[in-house]
Amino acid sequence: MDILIGVLVVDDHLVVRKGVQALLMDADDITIVGEAEDGQAAVAAARRLRPQVILMDLKLPHLDGVEAIRAILAEQPDVGVVVLTGTDGDEQVLAAVEAGALGYLAKTSEREHFLLAIRRVARGELWLPPRLTRKLLAHLKPNSGGGAAEPLTGRETGVLNLLAKGRTNQQIAQELNIADATVRTHVSHILDKLGVSNRVEAALHALRAGVVTLEES
Repeated sequence: MDILIGVLVVDDHLVVRKGVQALLMDADDITIVGEAEDGQAAVAAARRLRPQVILMDLKLPHLDGVEAIRAILAEQPDVGVVVLTGTDGDEQVLAAVEAGALGYLAKTSEREHFLLAIRRVARGELWLPPRLTRKLLAHLKPNSGGGAAEPLTGRETGVLNLLAKGRTNQQIAQELNIADATVRTHVSHILDKLGVSNRVEAALHALRAGVVTLEES
């Protein structure tokens, strides 16, 4: 690939940081731009290194991962954050998604899952397992996405349906036979109309509203 995806690895355990880096070192399209051992260092490193993707542990000293995500995305909203944790039952994972994280990986995930998650999130796409989606639905705020100023068009509903199933922009474009740029425009309009800030919240809104079911996704 022509463009390398710069990745920042954030974890308070050295062995985890080095292990993740070793896992990714042979990927042709991914490069490790740096590492950080706590939340404050992560914010500073993101500001200095401008990574495309951040693999973020949540249980960090000085500044926890959720607050670090909020701080980083406030400055760099296009950064793709993947939560990196030892458990998917942690309440902080749910808070991290609400804060804007686009993906989730268990630290025990296979290498291929790391690569796929990084590539998808680098494109602004969603990477969440169905089991975590169920938990997110259970924790979704009742009014989340409920204040849309105007209804979605038929095309936007179709795009939302595919987005909620985890399709990438390119896959949506292929399935609907439209341009990638058109998909991006539709997604932007969908987020605005639903009053949500990211694809995760949009997908959850689609599930709650019955646009798509968990069985379909």
